[in-house]
Amino acid sequence: MRALSDSIAVVGLGVSGLAVARYIYKHQGMIPISMSVYDSADNDRLRLLALELAEAGADVHLGAETVDGRFRVAVVSPGIMPKSPLRRSVQQAADRVIGEIEFAFERSVSPWLAVTGTNGKTTVTSLCVHLLTSAGVPAEAVGNIGVPPITLVDEVGPSTALVAEVSSFQLALTDAFRPRVAVLLNITPDHIDWHGSFQAYAADKAKLFANMGPDDCAVIDIDDSGSAPLADTVAARGVRVMRVSRVGLPMGGAGLVDGWLTLDTPAGPIRVLKASSLKIRGDHNVSNALAATAAVHSWGIDIDAIARGLLGFEPIKHRLEPVGVNDGVEYINDSKATNPGATIMALTAFGDRPVVLMLGGRNKDNSFAELALHVRDSVKSVVLFGEAAPDIAAALSDAGVAYQSCGTMLQALECATHSAVDGGTVLLSPACASFDEFEGYSHRGDVFRAAVAELRQVGSR
Repeated sequence: MRALSDSIAVVGLGVSGLAVARYIYKHQGMIPISMSVYDSADNDRLRLLALELAEAGADVHLGAETVDGRFRVAVVSPGIMPKSPLRRSVQQAADRVIGEIEFAFERSVSPWLAVTGTNGKTTVTSLCVHLLTSAGVPAEAVGNIGVPPITLVDEVGPSTALVAEVSSFQLALTDAFRPRVAVLLNITPDHIDWHGSFQAYAADKAKLFANMGPDDCAVIDIDDSGSAPLADTVAARGVRVMRVSRVGLPMGGAGLVDGWLTLDTPAGPIRVLKASSLKIRGDHNVSNALAATAAVHSWGIDIDAIARGLLGFEPIKHRLEPVGVNDGVEYINDSKATNPGATIMALTAFGDRPVVLMLGGRNKDNSFAELALHVRDSVKSVVLFGEAAPDIAAALSDAGVAYQSCGTMLQALECATHSAVDGGTVLLSPACASFDEFEGYSHRGDVFRAAVAELRQVGSR
């Protein structure tokens, strides 16, 4: 466990930054620690927090564009883009720049199971927690879901698994992070605006395995062209690798055989559960279930317990979440699909059902060309909304796909409802971020869910 440094900068007063600042002043004790806090924003909420932190002895700077002074460590919010003046200033002012995940890991005595990937992180993280706890192993979801891990490191011991959903932003701010089990689901273009290039994005994802050794286990989906090459690379370093595939059974890994989720064990292949028994839909969720199965089996959970846990796992909020049926039309909230790859995966969940797809929000410098081809082959009609509508429209036009542009998301829902047919589906799977209109993808999904409930009350389309 690493001791606190004598001079620390906390940069960004979001959820994780505030948790770090509170941890630091809680643990000052007899050790003199100088803490400075910086945030580029300045509003009423931050001013209240600034008063709290100032009373604890912190030097707080709101509306900051640069960091003043010299620090042993800077703990930086992953939301601060590397090219921003504040982040560049931090790099010059601190001997070491890390994020809250790294800060918490260094102070934790719990074993970590970490999950990353462009898509599927939340489902697999939630599923791993569910499988562990249903098998009697204490586990807490931390990171991008659950709570900031730094809030738990004093509360849980070595018997509790910390299951962390970790983003590329968070991994970019690690240098010693070493989970006992690490899961990589896929790497497809996303967050290019933050990382600067796809190559940089992929390299930050790969940092998940940087410090793992022979006593650790890496679970890697080899069906994905972005993640597959890392299986051999990581194995060559002596790390145990469990490969996951939906098109076969990798040696020593997990795969789909004759419709069964199957583990390849030293005793031979063992069936876990029929894929058709899963309550989560789509080919990608079969892959997600295989990854979670491999991860918790490597943790020591027996196959019967895994099967029982898989049977009891329900769809999570905002990820192919059924939110209602109105006049024979099913409405699905997939608001967490914030990039084209996630929406492509979602489209595999509906077979031949006529789907009205709602696309839009804020683009993250992604291309919609591949998505347009999938839409052409699998969707009845498309409704666009939000800031990115012109970008998506251009890609759809190039692919010969008709669409409607309907302004806001709620206006798009009205258009989609009128286009839907009995026995069909209205699918909100936006392929974009939400910040043009909402506070986040969960806010967008909640608004969608509430609007569908209102439709059901009215009882007409």
